[in-house]
Amino acid sequence: MRIHYCNEDVTAPKLQKRKITSWIRETIHSEGKKSGEISFIFCSDNYLLGVNKQYLNHDYFTDIITFDYVENDIISGDIFISCDRVKENTTEFKTTFENELSRIIIHGVLHLLGYKDKIKKDKLLMTQKEDFYLALLSNS
Repeated sequence: MRIHYCNEDVTAPKLQKRKITSWIRETIHSEGKKSGEISFIFCSDNYLLGVNKQYLNHDYFTDIITFDYVENDIISGDIFISCDRVKENTTEFKTTFENELSRIIIHGVLHLLGYKDKIKKDKLLMTQKEDFYLALLSNS
């Protein structure tokens, strides 16, 4: 398993990479899957808007876009995260940047694991999974 942490047009956020990598690996394994290659690309709102327009034909800001390269039970993908949007979310959800970034990171991983969030029922399950795995990170 390899996890890459990259940045495009922003300074990379400070992460405890070993801890985050271990947490992601544990999440994937606890869901009965194997870890493959995952890249996290941290960027600005405008950069992610360009990705959203180019690849998904969506003309709006978002905090995350996940490109799924999963084959069989091997979890792989590219996860683009807007640091601007994460920062904005901290005000809306009254949380810290680190906490919100962790939630967005695991949200992307959960998408790679097959979880959806377009309808209310799926979104509720996704949030429960995020909360569960965030609690594991806090306790590690």
